[in-house]
Amino acid sequence: MLKKLAIIGFGSTMIGIGINGFILPLHLINGGFLGISLILKYLLGFKAGITFIILNIPVYMFAFKSDPVYFFNGVLGAICSGLMIELLMPLNGMFQLPIMSSVVVGAVIIGSGVGVMLRNHISPGGMDLLALILAKWSKVNVGIIMFAMDAVIIITGLFLLQDVKLFYSLIIVAIVGLLASLITSYRNEHFYIG
Repeated sequence: MLKKLAIIGFGSTMIGIGINGFILPLHLINGGFLGISLILKYLLGFKAGITFIILNIPVYMFAFKSDPVYFFNGVLGAICSGLMIELLMPLNGMFQLPIMSSVVVGAVIIGSGVGVMLRNHISPGGMDLLALILAKWSKVNVGIIMFAMDAVIIITGLFLLQDVKLFYSLIIVAIVGLLASLITSYRNEHFYIG
């Protein structure tokens, strides 16, 4: 249990740093429910972390029916991730990097946090939890499933926010998905059976 809490603490802190330090200042989005939360923040001024927790509720219900362990891990992961996004809000605007550097650094930080959590069967919540369940059922790598869902969210954001900069968000999603795939794939046999 202590190891699980340490992993959740590390993963959610990395997500909070990546979002606030590198993604939010450029008005970019991530994938999953985090991406939807950021779109709602930019359009309506909602708090991204709190919106993220609320959006996860239907997925928790689904996860509870299919796998109570994923439900418990998802609840912990999403609440911690949502809270860290809110707590680390002061990082917004602290790092002044060119857009491409900010995209890559932010994505690597977020991808590391997400990947470490997923590798230990802990979901940062939302669509990552859905992707974990689908990966378990379908034997398709969780990173590939995440990338497909995330691309749809970013394209939707592009239409809603009408900002060409959002194309950079596809790079964020690709790096996060790639890192999650790499971090989870070297333990595939345990990942799918476990």
